[in-house]
Amino acid sequence: MTSSQLQNYLVSNRKRLSLSQDEVAFLLGTQSGSKVSRYEHFASKPSLETALAFEVIYQRSTSELFGGLYQKVEQEVMARAKTLAERTGQGNPKRQMLLNIANKSLN
Repeated sequence: MTSSQLQNYLVSNRKRLSLSQDEVAFLLGTQSGSKVSRYEHFASKPSLETALAFEVIYQRSTSELFGGLYQKVEQEVMARAKTLAERTGQGNPKRQMLLNIANKSLN
C-alpha cells in the first residue's frame, strides 16, 4: 500500500507559482480567495469543474493535486471491486477484470 498523503496539495502548488489565493480565485472564476482557502484547508471539496481548473492552473493531474482524497477513493473502489468479483462467481468474465482492479494495490 502507498504511504498516506495529504488530502490535497493545493497550497504547495500555489506557492510554487507564487500566486495569491485571490489570484487563484480569479483564475477559477470566483470572487475572493476565501473559497480557495477553504479548498486548501480541506474545509470543502471542489466541484469537478473546479478540480479540473486547478489541474489547468497548476499543470498537475487532479489525482496528484488531491492525492489523499484520490487514495481514499481508490481504496474504497478496490474493496467494492473485490466484493463484486466474489459475487459474480468464477464463470463470469467480468470477474477477472474486477479482480484486476481489486488487486491493483498489490502491484
